[in-house]
Amino acid sequence: MKKKIIIFSILFLVIALIVLYFVLNNISTNNKAVSVTENLTSQQAKLEKDFTSSGYTIDDPNIIVNPYDISPLTALVIFETEDAVAPTVTIQGKDELSTFTHTFEKAKTHYLPIYGLYAGEENKVTISYGDTEKTITIETEALPDDFILPESVTAEKDKLTNDLYFFTPSSNGYTCAYDVNGDVRWYLTINAIWEINRLENGHLMVSTERLVNSPYYMTGLYEMDLLGKIYNEYSLEGGYHHDYFEMENGNLLVASDDFNSEDGTVEDYVVEIDRETGDIVKTFDLKNILNMEDGKSENWIAYDWFHNNSVWYDKDTNSITLSGRHQDAVINIDYDSGELNWIIGDPTNWSEEYQKYFFTPVGDDFEWQWSQHAAMITPEGYVFIFDNGNNKSKNEDEYVSAENSYSRGVMYKIDTDKMTIEQVWEYGKERGSEFYSPYISDVDYLDSDHYIVHSGGIVYVDGKNSNQPAGISGADKLVSDTVELLNDEVVFEITLPTNNYRVEKMSLYNDDESFKLGEAKRLGSLGKTKIDSSKIGFIVSSNKIDDNYKSHDIKINKEIDRLVIQGTFKRGSDVNVILYQNMYSNVYNVRVSKRPYTALCVDLFTEEEEKNGISVTKYINDDGLNGTYSIYLEIDGKLYNTEKTVTF
Repeated sequence: MKKKIIIFSILFLVIALIVLYFVLNNISTNNKAVSVTENLTSQQAKLEKDFTSSGYTIDDPNIIVNPYDISPLTALVIFETEDAVAPTVTIQGKDELSTFTHTFEKAKTHYLPIYGLYAGEENKVTISYGDTEKTITIETEALPDDFILPESVTAEKDKLTNDLYFFTPSSNGYTCAYDVNGDVRWYLTINAIWEINRLENGHLMVSTERLVNSPYYMTGLYEMDLLGKIYNEYSLEGGYHHDYFEMENGNLLVASDDFNSEDGTVEDYVVEIDRETGDIVKTFDLKNILNMEDGKSENWIAYDWFHNNSVWYDKDTNSITLSGRHQDAVINIDYDSGELNWIIGDPTNWSEEYQKYFFTPVGDDFEWQWSQHAAMITPEGYVFIFDNGNNKSKNEDEYVSAENSYSRGVMYKIDTDKMTIEQVWEYGKERGSEFYSPYISDVDYLDSDHYIVHSGGIVYVDGKNSNQPAGISGADKLVSDTVELLNDEVVFEITLPTNNYRVEKMSLYNDDESFKLGEAKRLGSLGKTKIDSSKIGFIVSSNKIDDNYKSHDIKINKEIDRLVIQGTFKRGSDVNVILYQNMYSNVYNVRVSKRPYTALCVDLFTEEEEKNGISVTKYINDDGLNGTYSIYLEIDGKLYNTEKTVTF
C-alpha cells in the first residue's frame, strides 16, 4: 500500500510539474509559432547554391536572369575556361551611347555580371577574349504596369557620355536608371529610397526596404551591386533618412534619429558608422549646437524643427555641412568638436548669439536660399545647394506664392575670414514656376562647369503650382525635371510624371567591377525596444480570439531581427503587446496615431478614419530578448491570447 502511495505521489508530482511548466510559459498545445519573413540576406544565400560553373563553357554558359530576384534587368553569366582569360562583355544598345562594354580581370572561372538589359526584349550580349567571340541572347520580362516612363527627353548626344541617370522615388515609382534615350536600363523591385550613390569599392549604397518608424525612416542601409547582391547590411537604432556620406576612411556619416530623445525630436541627429563593424563611433546632436526656436520657416514644427536632409564631409576643412530645411539654413560644424563654424541663410528671426555665424552678401544679384536640399562643398570650395525657394522670406506678409516662385541650383563662394558670401552661379530662376519644387530635389557636381540640377518635387493642384509636398497637397499632377548643364548649356533634360528624391549620374560598370559569392554581413543593431512596463505573475485567464479581435485585422510575423505587429485601431484606443515568459510579462504600448515624426504629415484623421480607424505597426527588436514568448494583445483593457509564440 505504501509503495502505491509513493508511486501515485511521484506521478502526481510529474503531472503537476508538466502543468506548472505550461502555466508558467502559458503555451498551449494549440499555440503556433509566428510565421517568419525571409530577409534578402538569407534569401541570397539560398539562391547562390545554384550559381555553379561546373560543366559550363563559353559555348554553353550558365545564364541566370535576375539572379537575386530584385534586379530584373541584370543577369549572371557563368562558365569556365582552360586558360586564364580576361573576357570583355558588350551589351548592345540602340546606339553608341546606349551600348555598354566592360572587360573583367583574368580568371579561369568566370562570374560575369551583365547590367543594362532592356525590359521585355531579347537582348544581345557579346562575350569575347582572344580569338573567341560568343553572342548570347538574354530575354527579360516587361516592365511592371505601374512603371513610370519619361514624358520627354532631350539630349545633345555629341556632348554626353553613356553614363546612366539613377533616380530614387519619393512618390510612385521605382529606384531605377535611364539612359540618354530615356530607356529604362536598370531597376530594383524593393522599396529603396533616399540617396543612391557608388562607394569607393564600386558597390552601390541604398536604403533598406524596411521601416524602423513611419513614415519614411528606414532600418538602415544596404551595400550591394547592381545585380542586387548584398554585401553588407547596416542597421541603426535611429534608422536612416535622406542622406549619407562615405568618408576617406570608409566610414559612413548618416542622417539618423534619436528616437529616445526626451524632446521627441527627429531629423536632427547624425551618426558615424564604422564600416567594418557597423558600430556607431561618433554622434552629432544638433539640439546641442543650435537653438530649436530660431530661424523658423513656414514648415517648422516642434518635433521636426531642423529637418536635416543632407550630409557632406569636407576633408580640407575637416567639417560637416548639413541642410536644415525648416530653418532655411545650411550649417557647417567642426568634425572633431561638433562646434558651429558658420550658417548660410537669411539671419532674420535668429537670436543675437548666432548672428556672428552668418555671412554678409557681396556682389550683384544675390539671393538667399529657402527650404533648401542637397548642400555640398565643391572641389573649388564653393557651397552648392538646391534652393527650393519656398516663400522667399521669413516674414509671412512678404511670402511669394508658388505660382510666382522658382527653384534653382545655386553656388555660393564664402570667405570665412571676412564672413562674406557671393553668389557665383545659378540655374532655374529663368524657368519660373514650371521649375518650382517645394520639397525634395538635388544638385550634383560632375566637373568644373558641369552640373546636374534636379527639380524633383514639382506639384500641381487644379492646374496651379502648390507650395506643399505631394503627400499633403492633394496633388493631381506631379513632375520631376532633371537638367544636365555643361558650360551653362543644357545638354540633357528628362521629365517624368512623378516626384523623385535624388538623381545621380553614374557609369553602369565600375572600373574594377567584380563579383564574389558569399554571405552578406549583417552589421550594427536596431537596439532594444523600450519596455513600457513589466509584470510578474501568472496569466491565468485571457480572452480567446473573437469577432472584435478579428475586426482589428491583426497581423503578426517575425523578421530576422524583430517581431512585427500590425492592426487597425480607432483614435484613442489603448493597445498593448505583451510578451509572456516564465511569469514575466513585458508590456509594449502601441501608439495609435498618424503623427509620424515629420512635418510632412499631421495627426489629423479623416471622417472615414475616425469611423474605421487607422493601420499602425509596432516593432519589437530582438536585442535583449531570448527564448520563446507567448504573444498577447491588450485592447482597451481586454486581454487576448493571440495563440502565437515567438522565439528570439
